[in-house]
Amino acid sequence: MRAETQTIVSEIENSLELLRQRMDWTTAQHRLEEFNARVEDPNLWDDPEKAQALMRDRQMLVDRIAVHDGIKQDLTDNVDLIELGEMEDDAEVVAEAEAALKALRARAAEKELEALLNGEADSNDTFLEINAGAGGTEACDWAQMLQRMYVRWADKRGYKVELQSEEAGAEAGIKSCAYKISGLNAYGWLKSESGVHRLVRISPFGKGTRETSFASVWVYPVVDDNIEIEVNPADIRIDTYRSSGAGGQHVNTTDSAVRITHHPTGIVVTSSEKSQHQNRDIAMKALKSRLYQLELDKRNAAINEAHESKGSAGWGNQIRSYVLQPYQMVKDLRTSHETSDTQGVLDGDLDDFMAATLAMDVSGKSRAEATAED
Repeated sequence: MRAETQTIVSEIENSLELLRQRMDWTTAQHRLEEFNARVEDPNLWDDPEKAQALMRDRQMLVDRIAVHDGIKQDLTDNVDLIELGEMEDDAEVVAEAEAALKALRARAAEKELEALLNGEADSNDTFLEINAGAGGTEACDWAQMLQRMYVRWADKRGYKVELQSEEAGAEAGIKSCAYKISGLNAYGWLKSESGVHRLVRISPFGKGTRETSFASVWVYPVVDDNIEIEVNPADIRIDTYRSSGAGGQHVNTTDSAVRITHHPTGIVVTSSEKSQHQNRDIAMKALKSRLYQLELDKRNAAINEAHESKGSAGWGNQIRSYVLQPYQMVKDLRTSHETSDTQGVLDGDLDDFMAATLAMDVSGKSRAEATAED
C-alpha cells in the first residue's frame, strides 16, 4: 500500500477513534439495550413528553453507532480491495478503492466534526440577530452583507430561514435584523458566530476612501417546549409600534410590531413580520431563549467570558476581520483560521471557520497552536 494511502487510512482511523470517544463507546451498546427495554414498556406513552425525549435520545445513539460502523466497514472493505488488487496486479481496482478511501476520509472528517456538537442545546434551532455598529451608513450596508451571508449559509445547509424583524438603515442597508433558523444543529454551528465582525474596504458610497465598519452578531438557541423558563410579568414591558422595514411584502401598515424589554437583564427582543398576536408570541419565545442562553453562559465560564468581552460593536472587540482592500483576507482572530477567498465567505462558505472554532472549544487550542505543537 502506498504511503499516501496509508496516511489516509490513519486519518480515517483517527476519526473513528474520536467518534468512539464522543459517544463513550465502552457503554454505548449497554445504553442502547437500556433504551430498547424502556421503549418496550407499555406505559411509555403515558407521559408523551418523556417518551418523545427518550425516542429522540435513542435515535441519536442509534444514528451515531450506525455512522461509526458504516465508516469502519467501508474502511475495511476498501483496504481489502487494495490488498487484493495489489496481489493480482489490478491497477484499476486499486485506483477505484483509493478514490473511495479519499471520499471516505472526507465523510469521516465531517462526522468527526459533527460529533463535537454535543452541547446541551447544540441540536436546537437558533435565533440570529445582526446589528449595525460603528460606521454609520457603511455599517448598515455591512450589516446587510452579513445578513445575506448567513441566509446563504443556512440555505446551503437546507435549513429553514424565517425573518423575525428588520429595521432599514437611513440611507442604505439595515440597522438590525433577526431570524429564526431551523434545522438539526443550527445553534451548534452558528453559536461561534456571536461577536463583532469588522469590514475594511473602499467605500461604495462615492467617497473613494478606505473605510472600516463594524456589525455585531448575536446567536442564541430556540428553547425546547420541555424547557421551563419563567418570566415574571412585572419584569417586562411590552410595546407595540409600526415597523420601519424596507417595505414590499414585509411592510407593516399598522402598529402590530412588538417589542419586549426585560428590565432585570436589559434584554430587548422584537418581532414585526406577522400579526400583533403572533408577534407577541414570537417575541416572548425569543426572550425566553435569550434568558436560557444566559443560563447556559453561567454553566460555561468560557462562553460567558467570551460574551462579556464582546462589548460594543467597535475597535478592539471583533472576532473576525473581513479585509477587501488593500488585499483580500478573512481572518478569525480567535482561531487564526484565514482565507483569501473573501467572496466565497460572503457567499456563505463559513463551515471551515465554524469548524476551527468548534475544534478549539474542545481542545482549548487554536488549530494553529495545535499544528505548531505537532
